[in-house]
Amino acid sequence: MPILSPYSALLFSLALLGNAAVLAQEKPVSSKSEPAKPVFTIPEPPALTEAAKQLLDGVNKRITNINTQELQALLKAQPETVVIDVRTPAELALLGGRIEAPQFFNITRGWLEFQIESYVPNKNTPIVTYCGVNQRSPLAAETLMKLGYANVKNYSDGFFKWRAAGMPVLSLDKSPNSFLYDLPQEVIPNVWSAIGATAPGTYDNSGHNNNLSFIITEDGVLVMNAGDNYLLAQSLHEEIRKRTKQPVKYVVLENSQGHAMLGSNYWKEQGAKIVAHRHTAEHIEKYGYEALAVMKSRARDKAFKTEVALPDIVFDDKLDLKMGSWNIQVLHLGNAHHHGDTMVWLPERKLVISGDTAFHERMLPVFEDTDTKRWIEVWDKFEALGAEIVIPGHGGPTDMKTVRKWTRDYLVYLRGKVAELIRNGGSLDDAYKIDQSAYLHLHTSEELAKINAGRIFRSMEFE
Repeated sequence: MPILSPYSALLFSLALLGNAAVLAQEKPVSSKSEPAKPVFTIPEPPALTEAAKQLLDGVNKRITNINTQELQALLKAQPETVVIDVRTPAELALLGGRIEAPQFFNITRGWLEFQIESYVPNKNTPIVTYCGVNQRSPLAAETLMKLGYANVKNYSDGFFKWRAAGMPVLSLDKSPNSFLYDLPQEVIPNVWSAIGATAPGTYDNSGHNNNLSFIITEDGVLVMNAGDNYLLAQSLHEEIRKRTKQPVKYVVLENSQGHAMLGSNYWKEQGAKIVAHRHTAEHIEKYGYEALAVMKSRARDKAFKTEVALPDIVFDDKLDLKMGSWNIQVLHLGNAHHHGDTMVWLPERKLVISGDTAFHERMLPVFEDTDTKRWIEVWDKFEALGAEIVIPGHGGPTDMKTVRKWTRDYLVYLRGKVAELIRNGGSLDDAYKIDQSAYLHLHTSEELAKINAGRIFRSMEFE
């Protein structure tokens, strides 16, 4: 357990005792009832000595402080602004998460001087510091100024006031009593989805960083994605059992990534059949144990009982499943994001569980073997389905117009900019500098924007 400051230790203890307001107020409610409006308690700042008050007062006179409205406006006008939370990771995990910002880092106050240049090498980058109640972050802002950072501001309202004002917050775990990051929500009658974190898989989110969806029919349940590990799959099954007595008959894998398929052995134990595209099955057989090793290194004890399991039913382009009154089509329209990209289409209900063909809340990742030209070609067939509701691979349910804007249009834009660079003799370094500011509000953009540009540049050199 990390060593905490007295204030952090107090909050940590309150959280463990169940008295932290966030743990009580952010618990998801049933989709059948109106969600209660959360009421958050803003902690009183700890008492300071006179010397500490004078120190803090002096610092606040030398730095630029901004309030909630000003920070909100700044993030909208300058999404490249780096927001730094200087609290401990334990505080973020137990006390409601952190401010949602396109460019975010959690750098504990004590490590700021030693780590900042590896996170933010350009000293002209706009930076905003904050903490919980504005006692550590003013000192952090002045420290950055002394280190030569030229555009530093401090968010003086602090995290708890930001959250109480209803501003966007990202939680490390919305459902602390389950391995699921968040509990399932009903999208339309009998179609549910447990929306995963849009961040990478971590120990905190138990690898639930993609959407785990299920369809309840009169003839059993179909699940989309096996989950990242055995215990996560088991947690999803517990939620399914709260909603129906029907058995899970099929588990469809959207692709061969670990968070889609590593929970398969749990479902096989329950008697379900694992369904995958032929390319997905081949990829699991070839690389599944590598994915398992990566997951085990991250998940540690949470990897309990997880083993690689091969699919039971393999299809090529289309698999029709009649389950009670439900006509369910399992479709492969072509490899777009990954090998064997698979979606579940409900034609009578105009709903598609798209898998990673569609993104909107997080920036799509371009892998080394992603063919972005083919992805755009696949998109035309995908959109021709006529879906009105889209449950994407990541992020909440939405519509086709939204996923088109942040998936297809992003690919078209980036490919167009890269093509222009290549025509003009540009280099890979130039690709990294392509203006992606219109997309930097998307989650994980700080990790993926330059990588995506570079990979598209390298692939288009040989198209």
